[in-house]
Amino acid sequence: METAHLTHHISSRYNEDLERLRSSVLKMGGVVEAQLSDAVTALLTADSQLAQRAAHRDHIIDGLEIAIDEDCGRILATRSPAASDLRLVFAVIKTITDLERAGDEGEKVAYVAMRVNGADRSTDRYWELRHLGRLAIEQLRAALDAFSRLDGEAAIACARGDRMLDSEFEMVQRLCITFMMEDPRTIRRALDVMKVARALERIGDHAKNICEYVVYVVLGKDVRHRSLEEAAAELERRRAQPGARELIDSDAVP
Repeated sequence: METAHLTHHISSRYNEDLERLRSSVLKMGGVVEAQLSDAVTALLTADSQLAQRAAHRDHIIDGLEIAIDEDCGRILATRSPAASDLRLVFAVIKTITDLERAGDEGEKVAYVAMRVNGADRSTDRYWELRHLGRLAIEQLRAALDAFSRLDGEAAIACARGDRMLDSEFEMVQRLCITFMMEDPRTIRRALDVMKVARALERIGDHAKNICEYVVYVVLGKDVRHRSLEEAAAELERRRAQPGARELIDSDAVP
């Protein structure tokens, strides 16, 4: 298992700054995950109050993004981080952007749940989204877990899972098109399903992005436009090299 570790510094305050930064990201991620879980549950169970609580979490997410961004700016200005520390700060800045956007998608799901539940409170009307919603939540949770441990191999495994989510999204789309063609009365419902499905698919994309940032911290290389197989092979090569961890941590260029 190839992981990155926070560099130990002579200044205990610096160590605390970096650890607090990572903890803040995980706190923000936890709020996003809870928002998404509540929004999907509210839609599937016709719970309007739960949908409202999920939608209101977006303000908390936005506030956390601003606070973490300010912490990153302060660390860059006062600590002049280098090597893996600098990569971590950059990864945090990018990760909170993806988390905020994932939160926006979760808010969309919550608003759809609020609207449709107000019109019709029958349960299980959106059964097509049950599996897709579960996959999106699992993807986000796995990405945050990989970030918490800075585990490159776990990040790659999570990123690969995005393919399954994409396949499920395409299946839901085809199903909705079939319903609309067979019965025009289902068009409004099908459009709601497709809107939520698109939001869930995008959350999966944001989770994959977070995984790529984790690999960047571990490897010291931007893998966003490389195949996952190449990144996995690079991790394996690094792990086989003597002193691989020291080599990665000594990279001066992020």
